[in-house]
Amino acid sequence: MARKGKMYDRTIDSKHLHESITIKIYEPEQFDSLYEHNVIIMQDGDDYFHLGRIATVSDRLHDQFDIVNATFVGIPYKDRFDRWKKYHPNGEQFNAYKAFLHDEVVPLIDELLPLNPLGTIRTLLGDSLGGTVSLLLALDYPNMFQRVVMQSPYVDENVIAAVNRFDNIVEPQIFHTYGLAEIDVPTTKMGRLNFVKPNEQLAGLLSETFASYEKLVNPEGNHTWKYWQKELPDLLVKALNA
Repeated sequence: MARKGKMYDRTIDSKHLHESITIKIYEPEQFDSLYEHNVIIMQDGDDYFHLGRIATVSDRLHDQFDIVNATFVGIPYKDRFDRWKKYHPNGEQFNAYKAFLHDEVVPLIDELLPLNPLGTIRTLLGDSLGGTVSLLLALDYPNMFQRVVMQSPYVDENVIAAVNRFDNIVEPQIFHTYGLAEIDVPTTKMGRLNFVKPNEQLAGLLSETFASYEKLVNPEGNHTWKYWQKELPDLLVKALNA
């Protein structure tokens, strides 16, 4: 089936990361000027396009009028070690990656999209470590990133500390999913980890801290795209209409 939207690439010569990064952008078939733009910036961008089938999901949800004016932006990673360097709070390029999104990706997307008097709502989307960096970015820049959708995020003391430190009057909306079968997850540098307990701790803290927080717990969900892809359409409808 042919795509209805428009897919194209743009390459950013990043001053923060000292490399060229090609991002993928998927715009809807048409824009409705009665609604704001929704820009969803995806960590693990190629995974969301291929394993998450985000272009197909976008076409279907727009056709059903479940979402409107949603543009999906995918940020790729080279390999799992590059991903760790950029997404993990202790990664060598973590702060540079956050600056790359804030200073280089967002201004580019704003230039590419048609002008809309109602403005733009930006959502950060990511799975596992991609969910981690999405949350921490939104806590740093809640005026720029109004929503976070994180699927099975990695949670450590850095994440808990960042939530505890948050004191901005502007709060992001946070949507948080994880599965109860995520008890023995292989990781890049830390062996096998239980993701359930840290996510339960994070959920308790987020529900106490943020006025707009919602979690979805899958009793059978594990740390794979089999479950992340299935929950993605309903999750997007919920988040983008909040």
